[in-house]
Amino acid sequence: MQENHHNHQKKKSSITMNYEKKLPLTIGIKRVVICLCLLLFATVSFSQQAILNKKNDSLNTSLIQSFNKKLTLVEGQRITDSIKRAELELQILSLKTSDNLKKEELQKQLQALNDKESKRLAEKKAQIDSMRLTAKGYPVIGFFNDTLFKVYSKLGSFSAKDRADAISIRVENLSDNYSFKADSLKVAESETTVDLVYGESIIMSISENDALWNNSTKEELAKKYQILIGEAVNNYLQETSLTTLAKEIGLALLVLIIMGALISYVMKFFLWTAIKIKKQEGKRIHGIKIRNFTLFDAHQQVNALLNVNTILKWLIILLLVYVALPILFGIFPWTKDFAGTLFGYILNPLKNIIIGFWNYLPNLITILVIVFVFRYVLKGIHFLKNEIEKGNLELSGFYPDWANPTYQIIRVIVFAFMVVVIFPYLPGSDSAVFQGVSVFLGFLFTFGSSGSLSNIIAGLILTYMRLFKIGDRVKIGDVVGDVIEKSLLVTRIRTVKNEIISIPNSTVMSSHTINYSSDAPEKGLIIHSTITIGYDVPWKDMHQALIDAASKTDLVLQEPKPFVLQTSLDDFYVSYEINAYINEPNKQAVIYSMLHQNIQDICNERGIEIMSPHYRAARDGNTSTIPTSYLGKDYKAPFFNVNFKSTVQDKQ
Repeated sequence: MQENHHNHQKKKSSITMNYEKKLPLTIGIKRVVICLCLLLFATVSFSQQAILNKKNDSLNTSLIQSFNKKLTLVEGQRITDSIKRAELELQILSLKTSDNLKKEELQKQLQALNDKESKRLAEKKAQIDSMRLTAKGYPVIGFFNDTLFKVYSKLGSFSAKDRADAISIRVENLSDNYSFKADSLKVAESETTVDLVYGESIIMSISENDALWNNSTKEELAKKYQILIGEAVNNYLQETSLTTLAKEIGLALLVLIIMGALISYVMKFFLWTAIKIKKQEGKRIHGIKIRNFTLFDAHQQVNALLNVNTILKWLIILLLVYVALPILFGIFPWTKDFAGTLFGYILNPLKNIIIGFWNYLPNLITILVIVFVFRYVLKGIHFLKNEIEKGNLELSGFYPDWANPTYQIIRVIVFAFMVVVIFPYLPGSDSAVFQGVSVFLGFLFTFGSSGSLSNIIAGLILTYMRLFKIGDRVKIGDVVGDVIEKSLLVTRIRTVKNEIISIPNSTVMSSHTINYSSDAPEKGLIIHSTITIGYDVPWKDMHQALIDAASKTDLVLQEPKPFVLQTSLDDFYVSYEINAYINEPNKQAVIYSMLHQNIQDICNERGIEIMSPHYRAARDGNTSTIPTSYLGKDYKAPFFNVNFKSTVQDKQ
């Protein structure tokens, strides 16, 4: 019994020494040549492997740590039970044939230990199965940065990562023996493990836990790994033989030559096209014109075509290089993975785009149906708007000039509702980034357009208040003119001086507005002008003169008749206001001018002097204020009259 235990400890010591074996410092000439040629790619591979191991180590530390603690306790109990089982077997063998009762008792104890062992294996397998989906093993790396298999459990003082690294080194060392044969790998059973041996070296030891992780037995798993490692070493030796390397180098040179020839022909072709483009300047290339605007003249168009020619040339060259590199990498076994990686940079995005489009196709069809329905809803509303504007459809209390603004409001509401319906079907609509951008844009719109929103609301209110319409003569604040545009933001007015004044709708709402045109066609607009005449002129004569002047004025209506109001009796004169009706308020300036001319002419004809408000007349020796053409031919300015009055003293 002690001898068996001593052999077991010796075997474990041998395993430990083999795990600490290091990679030899010297390698063959063939390995040196390969490493020098592919140093860059090997460096990248080792970096990637280090990152991968680091990630796997962090994942497995949290997942397997608790399992390893339980495993240590179970393993200690298993060793104790194994020793006890061996003792029971020796006792059974030492019993005599007549000791049946004692033998039966020992066999029951042995059966209990066997049942306990079976239960232990079942519990361990259940624990491993529960960890199988989340735990990640450490890869045993082959010769071309490929994974031969993975290690999940520790053995003795070696962690799973240490075991994977040590096995990778030992597998790599097998390639130093050029006479290697797969048959030289042997499977040897020990007390607790099954070892994979090459010569006197143990490549790896397969424990019970390894078998459970792979749903196999130790013997079957050892044979599987024996085949994998043997094929990997033979494949490496074959791929790195001098004959194979010579063929691969020759093939790589051929690819480079073909690549160089293609690039050379591409350069020559685009040089030829550039010369052809230059020769066509002024012949077939005359520039690009859009109506009367010259977008490109001939020289600019040639330069643009030459730039396009250069861009196409380099795009094709880059495409050729991109296609050639995977082919070149695929020739050598160490760089085959780079070929798939480079192609993946293009193929994977294209594949993702196609898959994404296919998965999004139902939502896209839904969006198209929604847009189709809302489009025809808007067409129906637009038809009703046109009918109301033309007067073909009359709605009680709804004016035709309300049709277009109401349609615009309804269209905005319909569009907003359509966006709300479509929003859940947009790609990424449920992402936090999309929602954050939407909130940010809403914030900018709300606080950045507060002034514009007030003008829009004011424009809508003005539309439905019907204060004025296009073409009306209005006065808004101190601005007088004709309305030429009504929009949601501003109202534009053309003054009598042909000035265009834009007034924000919010300002229009806060100002008083006078509309001269609203009742002019039916009731007429009263124009009025005030003239002041001295008290020496009879008011009846003045009334008649003003009425005659108004009646004589063009565009003044004869019915209702003009009338005069005396608005005040001042210190030096009387204020007479002439009032007349017109139905063309947009021509007020011209009408007022003609009215004033007629008032002057009538007053002069009838001998009425317009001397107010600050004209004083001294009749003695002064000419009349009436123009000479209206005075008689025998008119002469009067002389100064001086009267002397004698007093009594003077007579004396």
